[in-house]
Amino acid sequence: MLQNKQILLVEDDFLIARPLAERLEDMGATVIGPTATIEESIALIARVPDIDAALMDVNLAGEMSYPVAYDLARRNVPFVFLTAYDPSLVAARFRDVPVFAKPVEFERVIEALQSLTDGKASSN
Repeated sequence: MLQNKQILLVEDDFLIARPLAERLEDMGATVIGPTATIEESIALIARVPDIDAALMDVNLAGEMSYPVAYDLARRNVPFVFLTAYDPSLVAARFRDVPVFAKPVEFERVIEALQSLTDGKASSN
């Protein structure tokens, strides 16, 4: 479960973001966002100090979401990527980040987020 976890959702496609947000909430998470742009995402990260993990699309309206990923990494916030493209195309810098192909298998994404947030809790 993601009970009491704050999960940032970065996804520019409402038809994907909405069911993801609903599924995360069903698992007990508080969803931050969804945000659809790099600027909006970075601004939200700056305003919310206690993000437990993030779920983000690699491509936001034609822009790679790497600036958001770098910001999260600097803050030690674990995250997973979603992509409609070949997962091997994710930048080498993020090769250790879990990548899930769209259409999303919710259960696998939830398991990855649970693992990341459990690991974060044990490392604090």
